[in-house]
Amino acid sequence: MAFMSLNQIDVSYDKKKQILKGLNLNVEKGELVSLLGPSGCGKSTTLRVVAGFIDPQGGSFLLDGDDMTKVPVHKRNFGLVFQSYALFPHLSVYDNVAFGLRTRKMDKALIDQKVTDILEVCGLTEFKDRFPKQMSGGQRQRVALARALVIEPKLLLLDEPLSNLDAKLRLSMRVEIKRLQKKLGITTLFVTHDQEECFSISDKVAVMNNGVIEQFDSPENIYRRPATEFVARFIGFENFLEFERIKTNTYRAADGCTFEVDMDCQEERYAGTIRPDDIRLAEDGQTGNVIQGTVGVRTFLGKSYQYEVNTAAGLIKVNMETSHVFGEGETVRLYLPKDKLVLVRR
Repeated sequence: MAFMSLNQIDVSYDKKKQILKGLNLNVEKGELVSLLGPSGCGKSTTLRVVAGFIDPQGGSFLLDGDDMTKVPVHKRNFGLVFQSYALFPHLSVYDNVAFGLRTRKMDKALIDQKVTDILEVCGLTEFKDRFPKQMSGGQRQRVALARALVIEPKLLLLDEPLSNLDAKLRLSMRVEIKRLQKKLGITTLFVTHDQEECFSISDKVAVMNNGVIEQFDSPENIYRRPATEFVARFIGFENFLEFERIKTNTYRAADGCTFEVDMDCQEERYAGTIRPDDIRLAEDGQTGNVIQGTVGVRTFLGKSYQYEVNTAAGLIKVNMETSHVFGEGETVRLYLPKDKLVLVRR
């Protein structure tokens, strides 16, 4: 049994718009799982169901074998970190971090020990007497993390915690979150719309769309083998080609060219997809996994050109080096390597 399970969760607002539709998610103990998707896909709603801020209309939430579906927020013992930090401006770093322990009426000496320890872990010892307004955004975010971690939560919930930081700070803070999470071994649910941020720190990723999880897998598998057209488009695939299945692992385009693929697809509606960077010019005499087309729009990208090539299987975008420039209307033969060509559900 998974450490954390969401089973057939339904959430609707005003009994009109359904936000989550029979959502299922299993998280193992110690994992950092990210919910990834565009605005409005349901990822923050999922986090709020876990936190206890939203009561689902259907389904159940289990944690370590206990049914938490109806347990009040204050009894869940979860650590929460939001994008706004939500620090008390009138309290020092020490007192902000100690706040949750004091509300639990813990012994003063024990509070001091726990706060001192977590400040050291988070690299905040020298800032313990400062106030939030005297600190940078990254430092304030570390305080918010320390406050969430000091209560030794069963679950750490992070809702777009880095979105208010500049690009450089985002990079350093996501490394910091990963380091702390692994050091403490805490099960973590992380909400983000940033693909790079998500892939860099997650053990597993749930890509969400319209209230359901379209794919739940490791970052590497999602990047290399998206399961659906939505997931593929969301993570940067731009080419979607019409193929006909001939036999296992072999497909045919409308012009009769055949393509071998490392995978097979039994779906009724599917497409072949490949990244622009993975397509190459076919060599003379090469026929397998080759398609011919006519160059349309050319765009200069700096280190390369991107060409839109019109083919019998559909429009293909391909990035090529600047050593040779193709003109509009020129015929090109493109090679689509079988280990880069992916079949996705439509």
